[in-house]
Amino acid sequence: MNERQDKPQTTPSLRESWGGPNNEQRTYPDDEISLKELILKLREWYRYLLSKWKPIVLAGILGGVLGLTYAWLKKPVYTATTTFVLEDEKGGGGLSQYMGLAAMVGIDLGGSGGGIFQGDNIMELYKSRTMLQKTLLTEADFNGRKQLLIDRFVEFNELRKGWDKKKELKNIQFTGDPARFSIKQDSLVGEIVKSINKNYLTVSKPDKKLSIIKVEVKAKDELFAKQFTDQLVANVNNFYVQTKTKKAMENLAILQHQTDSVRRELNSAIGGVAISIDANPNANPARQVLRVPSQRRTVDIQANTAILEELVKNLELAKVTLRRETPLIQVVDRPMLPLEKNTVNAFLAIMAFFSGFSFLTIIFLSLRRVIYSAF
Repeated sequence: MNERQDKPQTTPSLRESWGGPNNEQRTYPDDEISLKELILKLREWYRYLLSKWKPIVLAGILGGVLGLTYAWLKKPVYTATTTFVLEDEKGGGGLSQYMGLAAMVGIDLGGSGGGIFQGDNIMELYKSRTMLQKTLLTEADFNGRKQLLIDRFVEFNELRKGWDKKKELKNIQFTGDPARFSIKQDSLVGEIVKSINKNYLTVSKPDKKLSIIKVEVKAKDELFAKQFTDQLVANVNNFYVQTKTKKAMENLAILQHQTDSVRRELNSAIGGVAISIDANPNANPARQVLRVPSQRRTVDIQANTAILEELVKNLELAKVTLRRETPLIQVVDRPMLPLEKNTVNAFLAIMAFFSGFSFLTIIFLSLRRVIYSAF
C-alpha cells in the first residue's frame, strides 16, 4: 500500500475550521457563522429568556393593569357629523344672450367671470381662522345655560388651570366682539383655532366625483361637538352664499334704485300734466304759450316711460341672474343626540400594554446580558 492508503483521512474540526490552533487551516472568514452555531446560539438565548419568565410575565401583568386603568380613565370622544350637498350652477344657459344685450347698453348683470370660490375651496373656508373664530364667539344653549362656545371649550379642556398660574392670563375673559380683544386674547383664540384644526375638525369629500361635503367635529364634550358643528356649518354656508351672490346683489340694488327713481319722475310728470290742464281748462287756442307746460310734461312722460320699460326688463333679468348665481346648499344629515361615542376597548388596551411591557422587558434583559458578556 502507498502512504495515502496507510494514513486515515481526517476532516478538520469545527474549532480548526474557524481559526483554531492552526490558523492556516481556517476555511471560513472571521465574520461568518455556520448554521449549526446559529441554531445553538438561538437555543441558548431561548433558554436564557425562558429562565427569566417570571420578570417578563410580571412586567406584562403590570402593563395589563396599566392598560385597564387607561381604558377606565380615558374619556369617550363624541363625533358630530354633518353632510350637505353643494350645487353651484356655473353655466350661463339661455341667459347669456340677455346678459350680452345688457352689456351692450352698459349694464352688468353679474353673470360673467369666475367666482371667488371654485371647486373645493369651500372646504378650506371651513378651516379658516375667520370662520372658526366667529363660531367660537357665538353664544349657544347648553341645557338652558347660555354660554360662548369658546368658554365651553376652555371649560371641558380645563385650560384655566394653566392660565391661573400666569398673572396676565388669570382673569382673562372673552366677549362676542373680537374688535375689542387685547393681544393676549387674540393670541389665545389663535391657539385654540390651531388646536381645533389639528385635533377636532375634519372636512372631507367622501366621494371625489360627488358634491357631498362631510364635516366632523370630535370632542370629549358631547354638547360642544353638536353645537359647534351646527354653528360652523351655518356660518360658513351663509358666508359662502353671500359672497357668491354679492356682485349680483349689488347690481340688483342699483337697478332697483334706478327703476324707483324713474318711476317717481314718471308719476310726477303725469301729475304735472293733470295740474296744467286743470289750471287752464278752457285755454285760448290763440295763446300757444298756455300749452307749453303740458307739452313739456308730456315729453317727460314719454321719455320716462321708455326708460322705465328698459329698466324693468333689466331688473327682471338681474333677479333671474341672482337666483342663478345663488348656490344650492342642502343639508343631508345633521348631528342628533346622542352622538356617536368612541371609547377605548378594555381588552385591547390590556393586551396592548401587556405585550408592550413584556417586549420591553425582553429587550432590557437581552441588552443586560450582552453588556455583561462583553466585560
